[in-house]
Amino acid sequence: MKIEEKNIFRKDKISIRYFFNQASKEFGLTSFTEEIGFDRFITQPNLHRPGLALAGFVKLFTYDRIQIFGNTEISYLNGIPVEKRKRIFEKIFDFDIPCIVITNGVKPYPELLKLAIQKQIPIFGSKLDTTKNSYLIVDFLDDIFATKLSVHSSFVDVYGVGMLFVGKSGIGKSEVALDLVERGHRLVADDVVILTKKGESILMGAGTALGSHFMEIRGIGIIDIRSMFGVRAIRYQKRLEVIVELEVWDPEQAYTRTGLDSTKIPIMNVDIPYIKLPIVPGKNVTVVAEVIALNYLLKHYGYDAAQVLTNNIQKKMQESGDFDITNVNYFEHDFE
Repeated sequence: MKIEEKNIFRKDKISIRYFFNQASKEFGLTSFTEEIGFDRFITQPNLHRPGLALAGFVKLFTYDRIQIFGNTEISYLNGIPVEKRKRIFEKIFDFDIPCIVITNGVKPYPELLKLAIQKQIPIFGSKLDTTKNSYLIVDFLDDIFATKLSVHSSFVDVYGVGMLFVGKSGIGKSEVALDLVERGHRLVADDVVILTKKGESILMGAGTALGSHFMEIRGIGIIDIRSMFGVRAIRYQKRLEVIVELEVWDPEQAYTRTGLDSTKIPIMNVDIPYIKLPIVPGKNVTVVAEVIALNYLLKHYGYDAAQVLTNNIQKKMQESGDFDITNVNYFEHDFE
């Protein structure tokens, strides 16, 4: 299986308007400059604390990031005369700053506010301390600017395991997902799944804004899983943990029989467990999918059935004495 890298994408900028609308709802950011500068853009997911720049050293000033004014910056500025402070702000505003965030509920200096309005640079305020405020903003921006991948698949939460079903068009991915939902599992997305890379080793899956919980079933048409099965049958996001590729049985193809050699495939440089599942008439793919999820959980918690069986066989072969292949030698008058 190969995931097409041409479907990988990443945002290169977001507007200040979008940032503020989200941040005001998520962690209570307020604006001191109303909607001034809302047409500016943020292009970097990182933040900057301009302590050295305020002290006059701007050679390495990363001005293209959101500027955070915390207690350290405010304490330094409080000890400076108004006229000198004004010159410092003028020098800072010579750069194309996206916006300024002042933490700890501190209000901006009048001279800072006046210059910001003149330069059309928004100033926001947060009642949170600098550390928490910075963490929330960075976490938000990391998600926004994260690398994403669009995959044609069905994504289901099966016993808490995020399972992505892939395969050729018409193979039955949506039908398997529908059957799993009917059995009490939860649909994340069908048809188009957006995978987002979090950090270095986590992929989160979600649907698109328009059709995350709608599903197309050939012969029926479009159905709404949430309306049909209720809120218990859906979730908006889930970590990707197992990929299951559905394919028509090929007698020339070698399939895993023991499970001793687990396979992983890289997606955006994250290795994900991968299972190729052949489909034949009469095969209950849904039950097999549930078993895959449960087996993954057992392995996650340290129990590998294939390895245990192998160890038992090796131990029995090394024992001396008679070897009996049957499991029960004495039936204790139990003839049922």
